[in-house]
Amino acid sequence: MDSRKTGARTSYLSVALLMLTIVGLAGCEVHSEEAAAAPPPPAVDVAQVKPEFITLWDGFTGRVAAPESVELRPRVSGYIDKVAFKEGERVKQGDLLFQIDARPYQARVNAAKADLSRARSQLELAQSQAKRAQHLLQSRAISKEEADQRASSKATAHSAVLASAAELDSAQLNLDYTKIRSPINGRVSRAFVTRGNLASTDQTLLTRVVSIDPVYIYFESDEETAMATLGRLGDGPQPTVKVSLTGDNGFTRDAQVDFVDNQLDARTGTLQYRAVMANPDGQLRPGQFARVQMPVADLDQALLVDQKAVLTDQDRRYVYVVGDDNTVSRRDIQPGRRSNGLIVVREGLKPGERIIVNGVQKIMMPGMKVSPELVAMHPDAREKAQIARAQ
Repeated sequence: MDSRKTGARTSYLSVALLMLTIVGLAGCEVHSEEAAAAPPPPAVDVAQVKPEFITLWDGFTGRVAAPESVELRPRVSGYIDKVAFKEGERVKQGDLLFQIDARPYQARVNAAKADLSRARSQLELAQSQAKRAQHLLQSRAISKEEADQRASSKATAHSAVLASAAELDSAQLNLDYTKIRSPINGRVSRAFVTRGNLASTDQTLLTRVVSIDPVYIYFESDEETAMATLGRLGDGPQPTVKVSLTGDNGFTRDAQVDFVDNQLDARTGTLQYRAVMANPDGQLRPGQFARVQMPVADLDQALLVDQKAVLTDQDRRYVYVVGDDNTVSRRDIQPGRRSNGLIVVREGLKPGERIIVNGVQKIMMPGMKVSPELVAMHPDAREKAQIARAQ
């Protein structure tokens, strides 16, 4: 009986040992399959950091302004007889814009001409009498006192001629002022006074004329940028700036800086600049909003990285650097100004290092392996390379 129990116990132990052996072998096979199915390192695009010469540009907001702007007011009073322009059209210097009723002023011109003619006749008489008096004085036919009186009458008549001529010039000038002409080339506004209304001397605003070609672009920079710009420019030629207006596709217009104010605005801490831009078609209007890009610094050995490669961790900026063994490490940097999609790195990187520019979302943690593919740092260059490979 005991031998039978001992044999059964031995059989149970043998079966259990066999089961454990089978389970162990199965577990080894599972671990082998998991090891074989481990994913490869993620593929990422890396670009090499290289020092480059670059001109940094900064952006500003500005306004279009007319170099010349005139408010037309009459120099003589009178009723508007004619409005001789189409509102909003382009005009040339000397074009007639308004006509004031000229009849009263023409009458004054005619009266002044008559006074001048009478004064000249009196002068001729006085000259003749004075000349005769000199001959009579030599023959002692008249006294010296009478001869002096005739000479004085001659001088008085001459003065009367000069006064009458001045009155005629003044009357003629006022008559000319009844024709109000454009003093500049440009574009005229609407007529603020229409036909039949009274226009008072130097009071009534008739219209405005602004020049349109070229135009000014006024913009302002902060004090730090202003100091850097002035140090860069010195007394040499002023820079060319890029201008973008509403509706433009980028900064497609060029303007030449021709004026920098001689002091900063103490209230805003800004310095005003002015650029001149051609406007031959007259499409730009004074008061129009403009965006301006101006070169502010030249860097000989700038380290540039794609701004998409720069990540943020609270107040820190960092990039992922790929080492020689294709291991990823995090690197904090100090970014500077931006330029054409790139950021100038002031501290944190060295020339020749590789950073991830595409695929940063695949990085779970520093220290992991990646499969890097070397690409260009500039986004435009990468896009062109992709197009070339696709073709």
